[in-house]
Amino acid sequence: MNKYEAVIMFYPEVEEEKRNASFERIKNAIEKDGKVQNVDEWGMRKLAYEIEYKSEAYYVFVEFETLPEHIVELNRLAKIMDPVMRQMIVKVED
Repeated sequence: MNKYEAVIMFYPEVEEEKRNASFERIKNAIEKDGKVQNVDEWGMRKLAYEIEYKSEAYYVFVEFETLPEHIVELNRLAKIMDPVMRQMIVKVED
């Protein structure tokens, strides 16, 4: 298994319950074939530039381990979720 870091940006107007439910769905997908090591909620942050006329987003940082072939599914899952503005998953080099 490889180590990864992900940053998930949620739209600022999404209610906390809906945001938490969406994140739990992503977290469960990770834990299906891997292990979540750390979750750090950065909260509302100002964006460097506007995305879809929004100047802020709610950030969540996740460190996890999983198999490389599951990253495609995690990206697909995050892209189809309405509360998710953007996501980025990167492999951590040892």
